[in-house]
Formats: sequence, structure tokens, C-alpha cells
Amino acid sequence: MDDPNQIDVPPSFIALYTTPSGQRLLQPIAFVRERYELCEDLAQLLTQRAAAIQFGSHRSPAEVLGQMGATLAAGESPVQPAEAAWVISRLAELLDWPAPAPASGA
Repeated sequence: MDDPNQIDVPPSFIALYTTPSGQRLLQPIAFVRERYELCEDLAQLLTQRAAAIQFGSHRSPAEVLGQMGATLAAGESPVQPAEAAWVISRLAELLDWPAPAPASGA
């Protein structure tokens, strides 16, 4: 039977849910797809807010992304830490800002 879901999850997100060798998913694809939809929607939603913060505060894009990343990594966030990092990378991509530096110690 064909998969009726037409959402194409990018490899960068799938990598969050694969074994270190990248050979096997750690969660069912339906779960990964659901998490991807949440994270992509969140990144899209945050674009206007991030641009407004950067414009209004005259902070650098790196500072804005860092602040938003810290907020997303907090305990009450709807996303896991690895997902939060992906959301911030996607947000930078959507805004055409430089990619954030990887978090140290992660």
C-alpha cells in the first residue's frame, strides 16, 4: 500500500531520529513526520518575530538566534533540544541569515 502522506521530511531532520550510523530510524516515520511538521511550523511562525526583534533592538542575527534558541531549549518548550537546534537553523535559512554556530557540549 502506498503511503498517503505527501510530506517530504528533509534529511537534516530525519538525522535527528536515526542511529549514529544513520542506517535506522529510532522512531516510526509517522512520529518523525509529526515532529517535523511541528518544527517547520514553528520556524515559519518565528520568522516575523525574529526579524522584528533584530530590527527593533539592533541586535545581530546571531544574538537573536541565540536568544530564541535558548528559549526553545528551555524546559517548557514543545520541542526537544535537538529539534530546537534544527528550528533555529531552519529559521536562519528562512531569514537568509548566517547559519548559527553549533552549540558546544551538545
